[in-house]
Amino acid sequence: MKFEHVLLGVLAMRPQSGYDLRRWLEREGRFLRSGVHQSQVYRLLGRMTDQGWIAWEADARDGAPDAKVYRLTEAGRAALTAWAHSPYEPPSRFQDPEFVARFLFAGMLDAELPLRLIDTELAHRRAQVAHSRGRDRTLRLDEALPEVDADRARLLNELLHLEGVRQIDAWIAWLEHTRRLLTDHRDTDHHLAEGEPA
Repeated sequence: MKFEHVLLGVLAMRPQSGYDLRRWLEREGRFLRSGVHQSQVYRLLGRMTDQGWIAWEADARDGAPDAKVYRLTEAGRAALTAWAHSPYEPPSRFQDPEFVARFLFAGMLDAELPLRLIDTELAHRRAQVAHSRGRDRTLRLDEALPEVDADRARLLNELLHLEGVRQIDAWIAWLEHTRRLLTDHRDTDHHLAEGEPA
């Protein structure tokens, strides 16, 4: 996922200034991209304007310089849609920002996209669990430094493993639950569109 896709997704919700985009990234978007500087946002907005993905218009501000308010162009909409429909390859680490960004921004565009995304993620995570849950987790300390406390090292390793198990199991449960909710929502919308009682 490129940072451009995040900005395209945010601008798909409403036109915003560079300052407003940065504020969104600091609050709602902090799990998508952390440590973003204002200069990065403005550089990228300039590059996206040059690519024809966004355009801006001046917004007069009382007692302050005019602000540039950015909005998607047709080319920007096409770029966002192409990314939203592109294949998703789950990384080894779950709860990756790529999944979160696609879930939110692609899901806004097409009701089927978050379901396909969840199905891909679920299949990958279930396979990960099946492959690694019963593996030999013996911590080998044959040539450890003299300072290493072997019992404590094994305990710490086991505690981290148990937390990892808890987290991936919770992630899979969330994916399953979310899929049910989205399917129910889609089916209700489908019935309403056809004039049938939900």
